[in-house]
Amino acid sequence: QVQLVESGGGSVQAGGSLTLSCSASGYTYSSACMAWFRRAPGQRREIVAVIDTRHSTYYADSVKGRFTISRDNAKNTLSLQMNDLKLEDTALYYCAAQGKSITYFFGCPVGYWGEGTQVTVSS
Repeated sequence: QVQLVESGGGSVQAGGSLTLSCSASGYTYSSACMAWFRRAPGQRREIVAVIDTRHSTYYADSVKGRFTISRDNAKNTLSLQMNDLKLEDTALYYCAAQGKSITYFFGCPVGYWGEGTQVTVSS
């Protein structure tokens, strides 16, 4: 019953900005950590950022200083503000949430995933 739906993807020029959103349902996200992952063409999925229940954030080195993850528990939404986008940021971005899992990412046991939203950065 847990469902995560991403939106906001699109095509942008390098150096531009884009904001992704994730709408969650069927879960009490105020007590769960959430995250953004991405998978670039021909590459494996990688962690982008995590936000815990205290709103503390953690970022992959590749996006640190450029991306900002945030959450609105009242609205059950997760956001990813992406600035100064680079060609290597091109990927399918996935919203994820805490669930039954033995795999942790920045301390978050990710167990639920959205279908993803495409972000394409051009030069």
